[in-house]
Amino acid sequence: MQERPVSANNLLQSSIDNEESRRASADDLGLSGNMDRNRMDPLAKIESLQIKFMRLVHRLGQSHDNILVAKVLYRLHLATLIRVGEKTSLRNDRARAMAAELEAAGRPDLNFSLRILVLGKTGVGKSATINSIFDQMKAATDAFQPATNHIREVIGTSKGIKLTFIDTPGLLPSSTRNVRRNRKILRSVKNFIRNTPPDIVLYFERLDHINMGYSDFPLLKLITDTFGSAIWLNTILVMTHSSGALPEGPNGYPVSYEPFVAQCTNLVQHYIHQAVSDLKIENPVLMVENHPQCKKNISGEKVLPNGQAWRSQFLLLCICMKVLGDANTLLKFRDGFQIGPSASNRLPSLPHLLSTLLRPRSTERENDELDDQDTDDEDEYDQLPPIRILTKAQFEKLTKSQKNAYLDELDYRETLYLKKQLRADIQKRRNNLLPKDGNSANDEDYDNHEGNPEAVQLPDIAVPPSFDSDWPVHRYRCVVTSDQWLARPVLDPQGWDHDVGFDGINLENVVEMKKNLHLSVLGQLSKDKQDFSVQTECNALFTDLKGSSASASLDVQTAGKDLVCTARGDTKLRNLKHNTTGCGVSVTSFGNKYFVGAKIEDTISVGRRVELDLNVGRMGGLGQVAYGGSFEATVRGRDYPVRNEKIGLTMTVLSFDKEMVFGGNILSDFRIGHSSKISLNANLNSRRMGQICVKTSSSDHVEIGLIAVISICRAIFRRRAIEDRTVD
Repeated sequence: MQERPVSANNLLQSSIDNEESRRASADDLGLSGNMDRNRMDPLAKIESLQIKFMRLVHRLGQSHDNILVAKVLYRLHLATLIRVGEKTSLRNDRARAMAAELEAAGRPDLNFSLRILVLGKTGVGKSATINSIFDQMKAATDAFQPATNHIREVIGTSKGIKLTFIDTPGLLPSSTRNVRRNRKILRSVKNFIRNTPPDIVLYFERLDHINMGYSDFPLLKLITDTFGSAIWLNTILVMTHSSGALPEGPNGYPVSYEPFVAQCTNLVQHYIHQAVSDLKIENPVLMVENHPQCKKNISGEKVLPNGQAWRSQFLLLCICMKVLGDANTLLKFRDGFQIGPSASNRLPSLPHLLSTLLRPRSTERENDELDDQDTDDEDEYDQLPPIRILTKAQFEKLTKSQKNAYLDELDYRETLYLKKQLRADIQKRRNNLLPKDGNSANDEDYDNHEGNPEAVQLPDIAVPPSFDSDWPVHRYRCVVTSDQWLARPVLDPQGWDHDVGFDGINLENVVEMKKNLHLSVLGQLSKDKQDFSVQTECNALFTDLKGSSASASLDVQTAGKDLVCTARGDTKLRNLKHNTTGCGVSVTSFGNKYFVGAKIEDTISVGRRVELDLNVGRMGGLGQVAYGGSFEATVRGRDYPVRNEKIGLTMTVLSFDKEMVFGGNILSDFRIGHSSKISLNANLNSRRMGQICVKTSSSDHVEIGLIAVISICRAIFRRRAIEDRTVD
């Protein structure tokens, strides 16, 4: 049999862990001394249960050193230490002596019974296993059609223990057409056991039917939804046909018995974890063989290929789980134990929320970067003499110095042209903010007579190769219409599905409500085989001629089954020519929990290219508070913003729960030559955690791409060397 922790062990252990904190607080208040009288009664019941358990172990012919017996005794001892205290806790040697004395006196009456619910698909051997346990025909079986058509109780005795099996009709395999019938059977079983719930649940599977294509998640999920997640706490996985022929391995020989059993049971356990959404549950596994030609030992019990008598093991498992369940009920641990994901315990990270608040918001109507630049060279581009554009063949005939001079001249002219366009755009924005007069009205009328722009079809997105028979790129075009809506697919470059990496849709729109008031809406929907996520952001921005601005935004996104809403407001005031002061507040709701944050920031411009930014903030909620701040110094390139060249240094500090973390970040974007760009981002914090990211792009030097190839090969060889050392 595959050794696994008993599920009731998991229940009792988790309850014990929850109880330790309660006990510590009670001791601090001095309440433990007033409850001795109330504790003695549960202790006496647990001691009686422990003696009964040892008598049953003796009758089954099992040793007290058996791993299951030792686990049960340890859990009982640990539980009584927490509930009762060390002075009056149970002692195994005392209980063992009393059990031996009672057995020697010949007192057979133990008043111990088991009520067992049987579940599983049709044809897996539920009724045959019941007959094997009683060693007589108690339930009808049929090899060609379902033999159990209704719920019934099968009562008998084995080893002096009264057993009551609740035999149920077999469930049909997982499919859409069988869901209705399976749900009807499970609901009738639930009504049958409503007044007298079972002590143990047996879930049956055929060992010889489990392979890599096995997937019974829909059926396991239906059982969980019908009975609740707690049904798996006292469930034993029963694998029938355990003495059949083993499958062949890659070498053509049959695989070993123990690894094959472990692989099959782990696969079933994996789908139970998915159905319950909890990895803590580990169900015990029982291997069963009901064939008449199965090998038997000298006692007449059927023996598995590993030499184990499965009927004695079945009784021992059931006894262990029943004893732990009774102890859990007597000590009242069950109330503090929950199964599956608990949304009430999920809390967002306050440092993460604070970092998001402190991060500057990018808006389309921020201060113009060319406000302070001289306008002497405004018409310099128009005054330039014409230049002759060379063909590729003509360019190749030039010398190296002539090529560099030609490219420098083109780059200079392009920079001047971009500056001219940017100044024209800035001037147009300012004119829109000015009050209407005769000239502006005429200009507006002229613009209106130009006609509405038509829809523009954007270029196709580069998608990864697909194994589909038809190439579905035409379904994923981006379209910009006259109402400024931008619709485009969400590309997942790591996707492996046949939808060539597209798993969502993105919608964007910017609306000009007034001359100085703009509204932007952004939404994204993503869907894969398991998760569905929605993220929306609405932002309203107000600007004036002095450079001041105010914005309000609402962000809504899903986090599992919860909804996270964040309302935020930011204000920036330009009180001096080179100084801007701002503040912001945010309120985040996560379920029924709320977190409130505030920040203050100040930006100072030194000359045209240097900018200093300082901000501090606070985020609090549920009695916890996080503080933080950052200082950022940015040096921009000579041609910024038309050439996005800059270097920035950021120092951050976060304080939360009496712990302070310092961090630093360096960001640099610069060009190498005329056709290559490099972006460098490096960060490190006081916890010795950091990251270095280098991005390069080039349209001329293909050999730069070899850097990535060399890095990948080096990482592969390093991993292989580590694995070789681990094997040695």
